[in-house]
Amino acid sequence: MEGGPRLGVALLLGDRDPTGAPAPHCPHGPALLFTKIRQGKGEGRRFYACSACRERKDCSFFQWEGEKVSEARRQAQERYNQSRQPSSSHTQNVERYKEFVVLPLSERKFCQECQQLLLPSEWRRHSGHQVLGGVSVAQLRRPSQLLRPLENKKTNAQYLFADRSCRFLLDLIVALRFKRVLCVGTPRLHELIKLRSPQEQKSPIRSLLLDIDFRYSQFYTEEEFCHYNMFNHYFFGGEAARDVCQEFLQQDEGEGVIMVADPPFGGLVEALAFAFRQLVAMWKQTGRTDAASKELPIFWIFPYFFESRILEFFPSFRMLDYQVLLHLSAICELREPAL
Repeated sequence: MEGGPRLGVALLLGDRDPTGAPAPHCPHGPALLFTKIRQGKGEGRRFYACSACRERKDCSFFQWEGEKVSEARRQAQERYNQSRQPSSSHTQNVERYKEFVVLPLSERKFCQECQQLLLPSEWRRHSGHQVLGGVSVAQLRRPSQLLRPLENKKTNAQYLFADRSCRFLLDLIVALRFKRVLCVGTPRLHELIKLRSPQEQKSPIRSLLLDIDFRYSQFYTEEEFCHYNMFNHYFFGGEAARDVCQEFLQQDEGEGVIMVADPPFGGLVEALAFAFRQLVAMWKQTGRTDAASKELPIFWIFPYFFESRILEFFPSFRMLDYQVLLHLSAICELREPAL
């Protein structure tokens, strides 16, 4: 009703269910805790909802805090969560890729409807689909161009960087002498780093991609890609994937690494800041005596009008007004890393 109390929703970071129960899971990992707020009436009833999807039509998970869930409902949710996971594991996809790359060019096919590399034994199952043939090694090295962008703005928002923007970022990373790049939701930057020429490799740079788009597991090993939800700091591959990320961050006692993050356009700043802080905490666990006083260099690509919200969580960030092509955003930098 116009003029009446306005309904809002607030994210509750760090709060736990008073019963001590862990957060329930949806297909996107642990749900986040929210509260309903009416203007002038303060906090209302608290509930869990999907971390990655802001629209119920994209993920319908909902559960009141403290709600007693029957065993039958719990098992049904677990079955549903499992049904929404990829049919192949990352390890299986790596093995399939090894088989795929040794095929003759005429036998390398990609199903554009299923977004899947096809082995000869799988052709019949995709006979009615639109299939791309003659997939070259060059195409395999640029999977972001082979794959169809996911269009949900608030969950995936794959407005991928133009090559010019990626080159600018990479040139900056090289100039600042970083040796490792943690690419959080930046698949094209990850590609460009891996595509560097032998001349460029005189200053070698390693890259690890963290992304919620599991399709990239078809092209990268477990040491190059982790299936990751940046809204709840969830590694779908469990402790093994988390260890890969932590080892990457802590190599050379944490020196020479930078994080570059490009969250979805409509992402919750609070949730992203919480996850990024967890990544920073992983980086700091090197055992160095000065680790607590050091800060992880970060490029956070996000719309400029979120600057004040970002500064609430990272006061040392500084906004740089670079325009990123094909992406309405600006670059916020944690600091100017020392040369």
